[in-house]
Amino acid sequence: MMPFDLHAYLARIGFTGATQPTLTTLQQLHHAHVCSIPFENIDVLLNRPVHLETEAIQEKLVTARRGGYCYEHNALFLLALQQMGFDARGLAARVVIAQPPSVPPRTHMLLLVPLAESFWIADVGFGGPTLSAPIRLVADEIQRTPHGEYQLQSLGEEWLLRQRRGGEWLPLYRFDLVTQFPSDYLMANHFVSTWPHSHFRHHLLAARYLPDGGQLALENRRFSRYGAQAERRSLDDLRALYQLLQTEFGLGMKHSLYGVAEEEFISMMARLDTAV
Repeated sequence: MMPFDLHAYLARIGFTGATQPTLTTLQQLHHAHVCSIPFENIDVLLNRPVHLETEAIQEKLVTARRGGYCYEHNALFLLALQQMGFDARGLAARVVIAQPPSVPPRTHMLLLVPLAESFWIADVGFGGPTLSAPIRLVADEIQRTPHGEYQLQSLGEEWLLRQRRGGEWLPLYRFDLVTQFPSDYLMANHFVSTWPHSHFRHHLLAARYLPDGGQLALENRRFSRYGAQAERRSLDDLRALYQLLQTEFGLGMKHSLYGVAEEEFISMMARLDTAV
């Protein structure tokens, strides 16, 4: 198995700071990651398998300059943190952003990072609402990140992460502190990427934070830019949408294994349109 290349990862996210396992390093890495590597689910829509082995994640997100979803992002971030000497480990969460009527399965990956006498939650892979900085594992405290305010609520053995949207608090996901292993993510990843009713199988999704506090978001053909130069538009031209993913989100589309040809992308979107 190919060893993890920390230097290539740091170059991918444009990080040139210190790599000692400190809170400052964690904060800077977290912010650089979400501003550089986009969230996206194109492989799921193309019926390609989502591989979680170190070599596959590194080749796709770092070398090929693609993005991915939670298991890929947070697995990559975990590899980097552990190689730097952080005592980080993976957790699993139940996504409640859509306020489901019953308890959903654990389908999201996040990280727990102990530092000194505190524990920190890191999550670079939750798409649009994801954290852009780690937050301390403490109840009821409003915690500010470069891209919004968050709060953790204690639910006994579980925690609830909420994000402030306007004047309201939006629940994102519930999690406990039980360590997850690669086999846990292997099973959950298979379910999320292949279950016929999975949200990822029916909608093109992409998101990336901007260093100035703004954000880019894409849902199917609807593109949104939040921040100083806000805009919203729908792209009826699929070739223009294909180009936008490269120019705005920075996706690499030319890799021999993880690239996406223009005609392949257009056919994929046509299938989505037909399904709708």
